[in-house]
Amino acid sequence: MLFKFPTASQAREDEVTPRELFLSRRSLIAGGAAAMALGSLPVWSGSALAGPFQAATTIKPADPKFDPTTPMKSATTYNNFYEFGTGKSDPAENAGTLKTRPWEIAIGGEVGKPMTIGIEDLLKFPMEERVYRLRCVEGWSMVIPWVGFPLAELLKRVEPTGNAKYVAFQTLNDSKQMPGLRSWVLDWPYTEGLRLDEAMHPLTMLAVGMYGEVLPNQNGAPIRLVVPWKYGFKSIKSIVKISLVKDQPATAWNKSQPREYGFYSNVNPDVDHPRWSQATERRVGEFSRRKTLPFNGYGEEVASLYAGMDLKANY
Repeated sequence: MLFKFPTASQAREDEVTPRELFLSRRSLIAGGAAAMALGSLPVWSGSALAGPFQAATTIKPADPKFDPTTPMKSATTYNNFYEFGTGKSDPAENAGTLKTRPWEIAIGGEVGKPMTIGIEDLLKFPMEERVYRLRCVEGWSMVIPWVGFPLAELLKRVEPTGNAKYVAFQTLNDSKQMPGLRSWVLDWPYTEGLRLDEAMHPLTMLAVGMYGEVLPNQNGAPIRLVVPWKYGFKSIKSIVKISLVKDQPATAWNKSQPREYGFYSNVNPDVDHPRWSQATERRVGEFSRRKTLPFNGYGEEVASLYAGMDLKANY
């Protein structure tokens, strides 16, 4: 049975912000400013964006001819979110227990102005819709229109010090809300990390919505990371803590299976996972496989971050 995520007007008041509140807080970014933030990436007008984020600027770094958007039903019913189970349908079936209000993110570490910020204040950031490719290390992929804002805009507010070299992230760790935490599949809580320059890159975003609607629980509500040139597991969901640190932070999959999951986890068709070839991928909804692009097709924007690095050794 397919799970249908309710719209903001259908969901319970204690789970999502009412549509009217989103609409009253929405902000419009000038198209030119958004284009400058993403370098040469185009800003597309005439978006069909609907729901609570109608005023968000739409930016499409994915080629709409080569990369048709994955149907929302597929993107919300075929997920990896082990806190709610290891099966692809488990998150959609089990994530109704997640309470996304109230919600806060604690930000600290090597910063001048540590803070704890609530989701309602995060929703005041100017919103953009960005259509990104999503590539899973398991060999499947999607194209998803996310709604959110650059992570850099949040990190600038806490004023990283000269000692900050990396950014560590942590997911909510509550077994009452997340039944998958009762398993030993990973060392909980789920953690991830980026180098500071990766975190500050204009393509890196915090998403609070998708397909113009409030982010569904199974997709990482109420706020998740999206790093489109890395494998999907790097885009940590349901974030409650961000720490700027001196040393490379431990990450969940790297701790669990270090020979299979590196810290960087950039999409690389030339470096296979022990269990899955990375040379090709199956776009969800398609029967044939397609060639995987280096950096998931975002090499022009991000390859310079890794100049001089051996990307096979630093997988």
